[in-house]
Amino acid sequence: MSRSENKRALSVSSVLTTKRKLLEFDGRFLEAIGNPEVRGSWIIYGVSGSGKTSFCMQLAKYLTNFGRVAYNSLEEGNSQSIRMAFERVKMHEVGGKLILLDGEPIEELKQRLRRQRAPRFVFIDSIQYSGLSYDQYRELINEFKNTLFILISHAERKQPSGAVAKSIKFDAFVKIRVEGYIAYPMSRYGGGSPYIVWDQKAHDYYPFQNTKTA
Repeated sequence: MSRSENKRALSVSSVLTTKRKLLEFDGRFLEAIGNPEVRGSWIIYGVSGSGKTSFCMQLAKYLTNFGRVAYNSLEEGNSQSIRMAFERVKMHEVGGKLILLDGEPIEELKQRLRRQRAPRFVFIDSIQYSGLSYDQYRELINEFKNTLFILISHAERKQPSGAVAKSIKFDAFVKIRVEGYIAYPMSRYGGGSPYIVWDQKAHDYYPFQNTKTA
């Protein structure tokens, strides 16, 4: 057996006793996602005006409880709409735990992640503006195995837009579709409960549905 084959062959005991970096989520994020690992990728997708950005900001703020967060705003940059999204979630409360990257190219992002004290969580907004191919995406998450990448995607109806985003969806550990200011998660870590992003807007979108339990 070659060395590479030996590294990939694990006993049941090894699988069950391997120490994993889990995030001890609580409250609504626990109900939606479970206790995830700090590795690999998630995808968040929805059409324009669905509440996708608001959800991402709430999630980004929550993740600062577990480490430094970088939000790479490739699509909007340091725009007024991003500022308003920050203000809605009171992002000033997290201090230096979150940084906004103003359209940082992926190669420069890689250089940032190779430094000491690199962000533990990286949002890429959006896949369509990143220029990433699927192979380049795989290279990114394989190089930075202790980083959680959260990729944001446009959507066509109920699916991510474009071949790359669709392939990333199949690969992602957590997939979250946002519609009508409700996030609908599919997670390999449990959870699964819908997450209400904004009560009033969700109620306006679903006027005949109890959005508290959507």
